[in-house]
Amino acid sequence: MLLFTGFALIVLAGLMAYVRLAPADPLILNAPPAPSLWAAGAGWDEVKPIEGGAILRLSDQKGTAAELLTRIDAIAMATPATRRFAGSAERGRMTWVTRSAFWGFPDYTTAEVQADGLYIYARLYFGRGDFGVNAARLKAWLAAL
Repeated sequence: MLLFTGFALIVLAGLMAYVRLAPADPLILNAPPAPSLWAAGAGWDEVKPIEGGAILRLSDQKGTAAELLTRIDAIAMATPATRRFAGSAERGRMTWVTRSAFWGFPDYTTAEVQADGLYIYARLYFGRGDFGVNAARLKAWLAAL
C-alpha cells in the first residue's frame, strides 16, 4: 500500500509539473482571434461564454480600441496569477496567461485592436471545459473598465 501511495504521489507531482512547465508558443497563442468566433451572435460590450472559454467585443463607447487595449492591460496585470505573455499595445495585440491557484492550469486571453473595436478571446489551454472561469474573468475586466 505504501508503494502504491508513493507511486501515486510521484504521478500526481509529474502531472502538476507538466501543467506548470508545458511549453507554450507565443506565435500560436498570440495569434489574432479567428473571426468565426464572433459569427455565433456575440453582441458588443457583453461577455459570451463559448466551449472552453469566452469572447468579448468592446465598442468605441468606452474609448478607442487602442485606448481600451492599454486599459485592459492594466486591469489584466492587476489580476492575481496573471502575467503578460506576448504582444504589446504598440503592436495592437496582447496575450496574458492566468494560472489557477492549485494546479497552475493556464488560461490565455488575447486582445486585438481591430477597425471596429477591441476583440478579446479568453480560453483554456488544457482540456475542454473551463467551468466558466474565463467568462467570469472577462466580466470582471469589463466591470473594471
